[in-house]
Amino acid sequence: MMKNIAIVCGGFSGEYDISIQSAQMVKENLDSKKYNSYIIFIEKGEWYHKDEIGSIFPINRKDFSFNNGEFDIYFDGVFNAIHGEPGEDGKLLGYFDMLNIPYTSSSADVSALTFNKYLCNKFIDSIGVNTARSISFTNSEQYSIQEIIEILGLPLFVKPACSGSSVGVSKVKTADELNESIIHAFKSGDRIIIEEFIEGREIDCGLYRHNNELIILPLTEIKSENEFFDYEAKYTAGKAYEITPPENLDFNHEIELKATSSLIYNKLGCKGIVRIDFILAKTGLYFIEINTVPGMSEASIVPKQAKAMGINISDLFGLCVENMFENSI
Repeated sequence: MMKNIAIVCGGFSGEYDISIQSAQMVKENLDSKKYNSYIIFIEKGEWYHKDEIGSIFPINRKDFSFNNGEFDIYFDGVFNAIHGEPGEDGKLLGYFDMLNIPYTSSSADVSALTFNKYLCNKFIDSIGVNTARSISFTNSEQYSIQEIIEILGLPLFVKPACSGSSVGVSKVKTADELNESIIHAFKSGDRIIIEEFIEGREIDCGLYRHNNELIILPLTEIKSENEFFDYEAKYTAGKAYEITPPENLDFNHEIELKATSSLIYNKLGCKGIVRIDFILAKTGLYFIEINTVPGMSEASIVPKQAKAMGINISDLFGLCVENMFENSI
């Protein structure tokens, strides 16, 4: 009997549109001979399925089902395509745990940790991986522009502690810009993190576990036309160049990047596909962030990495679902 898969998308963050693109990509490429897939929109106050002709079917949140006008449809598993809140921060995953519905991404606890850049950096530091020097505070705490610059120098990055796709992130070059960037970051959450700027190459690693083996996809180097790999550069054609695999990357650096990615994946206890971003500097390798629900749209990095490894997108999504059911046993 074919399994019913809910592809959840939308969410409450600035990554709403990207999430829908990811969900549509999954829907179009998940094997329809194996799975009945349904895109489920998660919005504030409203969860629903919309069919091909635009009819809306509300979700019964008591058991995460919906009635299509003829019968109730229940789900065997969830393909998580929500970037940001509530799919990547653990909240929605806790709900699925209560219903015993498996999902394709890391657990609720792991997701909550990794989505908070402040807490995640503390954990990464504890396992011996370099992170940028940083300062973090909430919107109820006092801060000193002069003290921040004395500690971290310029330029620096101001980020919401909990956001993705570089939403709310600013690169600050002068003292005059810093306070404005702090105010901007607080629009995306009540805690921010300010990090020193590290000169180097941005390199991303996608990986997942299959049949108890950690599969590491080819590395990707990011070269942005903007000041950094911001939201515009990520999702606007021609604003960034993604080179898979990176050119002129020393073999020892490649080994270090992949080994460090494996260490982080295992120590955190990740599940499903994740993408880990690094800066390779003259002073060493630095962890930037981890994405436990990486983009799966046509413009996204992980599908391109899989293609470079000879894995077609349909097989990649199929592996996500297969691994989800294996992990739930």
